[in-house]
Formats: sequence, structure tokens, C-alpha cells
Amino acid sequence: MTLGKRLGQRFLPYGANYLDWSDMTELEEVIGHRVLFRYQTEGESMASRLERLAAQRLGAAHALAVHNGTEALRLALISTRPRVGDLVYVPAVTFVAVAGAVLSSGLVPVLVDADESLSLDPTLLPADAERVVVAHMEGTVAPVPYGVPYVIEDCAQALGARLPDGRHAGTAGWAGTFSFHHNKVLTSGEGGLLVTGDAGAWATMRRYHDHGSARVPGRYPTWDADAHFGENMVTSEEVAAVQCQQFRHLDGLLAGLERMYAVALAELPSRTGLRLLPRPAGDVKVSLRFRWESRELRDAAVACLTSRGIANWTLNKYLLPDHPVLTGRRSLYADGFPWNHAPDRPLALSRDGFARTRDLLDRTLCVPLSPELPEADQVLAVKAVRQALEGV
Repeated sequence: MTLGKRLGQRFLPYGANYLDWSDMTELEEVIGHRVLFRYQTEGESMASRLERLAAQRLGAAHALAVHNGTEALRLALISTRPRVGDLVYVPAVTFVAVAGAVLSSGLVPVLVDADESLSLDPTLLPADAERVVVAHMEGTVAPVPYGVPYVIEDCAQALGARLPDGRHAGTAGWAGTFSFHHNKVLTSGEGGLLVTGDAGAWATMRRYHDHGSARVPGRYPTWDADAHFGENMVTSEEVAAVQCQQFRHLDGLLAGLERMYAVALAELPSRTGLRLLPRPAGDVKVSLRFRWESRELRDAAVACLTSRGIANWTLNKYLLPDHPVLTGRRSLYADGFPWNHAPDRPLALSRDGFARTRDLLDRTLCVPLSPELPEADQVLAVKAVRQALEGV
């Protein structure tokens, strides 16, 4: 696909651009061993190698690979040893999987309004909050509340981001969760990862994700007198192999995003009614975020970019106060579980009923960056975006 045809359009997500048969040495190794289950390998499994490499790369004490990011969130929540119906404070602006993980763990989500960056506003949290999920959306590093016993960082869209103190996103709280879904920073189609600095939490997560067992590689699961029930969330060797290959390209991908972001700063649209939302140094620069004066201008920009084949998206779909699962307290259980354990009152923390957040979302437009392009092509792509937005 030539640049003239794409004009900045993303035909593949970030990590998928780095998938190549000539580079799939880990996958070749796994297929050569003819063992695809992590607990049947003779030596170190590919899943264990992935966990070791990810922990080293992210500066985490422990890592655990699972099927997807939603499972990682569930495991993190369950490892806090909650009671059914306990409240979990979650961002009002995030993918519904966060609320789904809370509900499927038997817990009740409480929506917390956003700050100017559309991240959870920690100043709204009550003093007695015990469990909080912070989502680093679109590579934006969200504030991490302190003094809360169980902070879970959802880093599904922010692999490689760093907090203001230099630590990797995902390592500041009780646990950090990551996704390798198709449209994430790195991809294996599906896949998830969990990191924690707490050895006891990691042991609980590891047991729960393998039927509650104390697994010894090459042996049938075993259960001791302290065993608890669990589920099967064990990743496979071939998926772990693709993730290992992807991790080898993380630094290059992040550098490519930084390079194109710098190019974009030099080619900003020259017009009124529009401003670029700045990204701090620790953000993963997956996109340019523009804020328009009105929704009408934002929608006109969407139409203009789309007509020119330039990728873009809005964020209104992430507003959980409007999601039917939460507005209708929907459940497949006949008794409405776990909503039947929820307080009979609105479960939201907002100063204005989310009016300000709705307004911010209505005026926000995102244009993705293309880290795999050579710098000269990045310049052409950014100029195409500038010309389109100046014509709105």
C-alpha cells in the first residue's frame, strides 16, 4: 500500500506491522517442540519466558500470562480477596470490559468522572475507597491515587508508558493489566498479561488461573489442604511465542511513535477553533488528540478526514454512564447478580452528572500515528492531516 493511497490511514494496528515470518523464531521453536501447552514442556516454557522478559522489561517483580486483558483484570480483582458486592471505583470513560470484569467477579462498579485528560479524577474518590481501577486510555498516563489499598492499573492501551516518577505504567499499584488484542500497542490477536510487585498476590493469581492448583510442569494439577477453586486462564505456547516476538519490537515501535509525534508538532493545523491536547513525556504517543470548539466542527472534521481516507476516531463510545449494562443494571443471572448486592442508589461520583465530560468527548477527535513509516513518509502523512483539518 503506497502512502499516496493511505494518506495516514492505519490499515494495520501498531504491532501487526512488525509481524513477519522471517522474524518468528519463537513460534518456530514452539512448533518444532510440538508442545503447545505451557505445563508440558521439558524446559522453560515459552509462556514462562514471556513472563520473565515482560517482568524485566516493565520493571515488575512478577508477571503472569493469561488469555486476554479482561481475564487479567478479573484475576487482579479476585486476588484482593473481596466480598461479594464490594464496590470498585472505575473510570467513567473507558471500555466496558473494565465494568464487565468487575461485575463478573461478583463486585459492583462505581463510575468516577474524568479530569481534563479524560482519565479518572482521583480527587472524587471517597476516603474509604478500597478498590480502584485506573485506565491509561490511548497511551495517556492517568493519575494513580495513593492511599488506596488495591489500585489496579488497566494498561491495555498503554504498554510501555511511564509514570511521572519514571516507573512503568502498571507497576505503581496492587497490579497492572495489559492486553495483546488486535488493536493494542502489541498484538497476538488476543492475549493478556498481569504484573504485580506482591509475591502473595502473584501466587494467588497463578493458582486461580490454573483451576486453583499448585501446578508442577509436566504433572497433573495438584491441590493441597489450602486449595481454593479457580478457572482455566492458562495461555498457550504459540500465543506466548507471538507475544515474545512482539516484545522485541516494543522499543522500536515506541521510538517510531515519538518520532512521528515530534513531526506532527511541527506541522500543526493553522486555524481557530482547534487545539492539540499535549501529551506528557511518559505517554505512549499512539495518536494526536484534537479538541474542537464545538461538536459540529468535530463532526465536520470526522467527515473530512474519512472522505480522504485518513484514519480517525472519537471517544464517545467509551462513556460508561450511557452504557446499557450500567444504566439498566443488566445481568444474565435470574436474581440480577451481582447487581442484587448493590446499594439502591446511583453509583456514580460526578460534580455535574457527567455534563462536562460529555462536552469534552463531543469535541474530541483522535488521529493515529504510524510508527512503522520512514520519517519522510511520516511528514507526508502529517501534512495530509493538517491540510484536511485546515479545510474544515
